[in-house]
Amino acid sequence: MTGPLRIVSVGGGTGLSALLNGLKKYTHFSDAGPSVDITAIVTVTDDGGSSGRLRRDFDVLPPGDIRNCMVALSEDEALLSRLFQYRFQAGHGLKGHSFGNLFLTAMTDIMGDFPDAVRKSSEVLNIAGRIFPSTAADVSLEAVLSDGRVVKGESRISRSRKPIREVRIKPARVRPLKETLAAIEQADLITFGPGSLFTSVIPNLLVAGIPKAIRQAGAVKAYFVNLMSQPGETTDFRASDHVAAINRHAGGSIVDCAVVSNSRVSPAMRRRYAQQNAAPVENDLKALQAMGLEVIEADLLMKGAKVRHNPAAVSAVAFDLAQRGRERLTRPG
Repeated sequence: MTGPLRIVSVGGGTGLSALLNGLKKYTHFSDAGPSVDITAIVTVTDDGGSSGRLRRDFDVLPPGDIRNCMVALSEDEALLSRLFQYRFQAGHGLKGHSFGNLFLTAMTDIMGDFPDAVRKSSEVLNIAGRIFPSTAADVSLEAVLSDGRVVKGESRISRSRKPIREVRIKPARVRPLKETLAAIEQADLITFGPGSLFTSVIPNLLVAGIPKAIRQAGAVKAYFVNLMSQPGETTDFRASDHVAAINRHAGGSIVDCAVVSNSRVSPAMRRRYAQQNAAPVENDLKALQAMGLEVIEADLLMKGAKVRHNPAAVSAVAFDLAQRGRERLTRPG
């Protein structure tokens, strides 16, 4: 195999955007190594905020997570971020909508198809990579909580404070895009996360055909473990619990590498997050290794007012793993 390293990133939300933002700098060949071909597979179950309103009013797939990926992969990120993330503060019917969501909704109406609208928008905006919704079907998310109660809708699931037993999509049998399966088959590296476990990462794995394609792919499959727990959704979850949930929803083992941060979250930041019932995720390394996973530790924390992954750090780890994936795929025998 020759040509750029092929990285497929599965997820949604700000975590996926951080990884894509960092990978963008590898899309041009340099003396440091080969270039990178990026494919993002993004969840389409959002039903809140601007995305939810557009979904109900115009019968389109929710554009919010796709919009964030476009901004992360755009060449002129500063300008596109200001434009696509701009939210109208007034105006009947406009207040609360982001320009980027309206742009994708209009493009869907013009093209007649959401995936085509995303593809054409990516071309118009000169995006450094490809972005595919995990499915073109109109799907919703529901969760079964620890007490057996069923919560319907991603926005309600995110607000729930009870532990989640499982999530599922409705309708249950929907198909992925053929381009998505082709990208998975050809990948050197497939990444999961970082991002909300049950509402950003796992929903993609509930689309029929995607787990099987990932399992059959020869790529390295790496999960970037979240830095912090999310109230209710992953309260008291250790790193191994995150991986176990992914494998369980995918119908079997699908991850072979766990990437964890060995950065120290300051006491002040811990206290601030504790007020929201969130805490740093425990990296139970021995449990991860007992699951047969390779564990990679790195300083992945970005300095700032919030606990976030550093785009440069996570993308550097991803680039190294993609190189290892290529070596694995080209090794004789």
